[in-house]
Amino acid sequence: MPTYITLMHWTQQGIENVKAGPARLDAGRQAVKAAGVELKAYYVTMGQYDCVAIFEAPNEEAVAKLALGFGAQGNVRSETMRAFTEDEYRKLVASLP
Repeated sequence: MPTYITLMHWTQQGIENVKAGPARLDAGRQAVKAAGVELKAYYVTMGQYDCVAIFEAPNEEAVAKLALGFGAQGNVRSETMRAFTEDEYRKLVASLP
């Protein structure tokens, strides 16, 4: 399955309710699993972004639905990108004319 990386910022609502964050993460894990997506890793980070999630999804539609659903809750703003593994990268480069 394709790999995706999501970079997140807590909204004002999200940081004001940060103590509920672990419960939101648990609920998020359930939503991700129900969508047929596998959360590979989740990190709270320092710097430009507050959290990073790495997951595998069957397609972009599943990713978009999750991003819209999580965004609608009002706790995070996110930016998601498709990530290519090293092997995928090597195949892409090898296929160049």
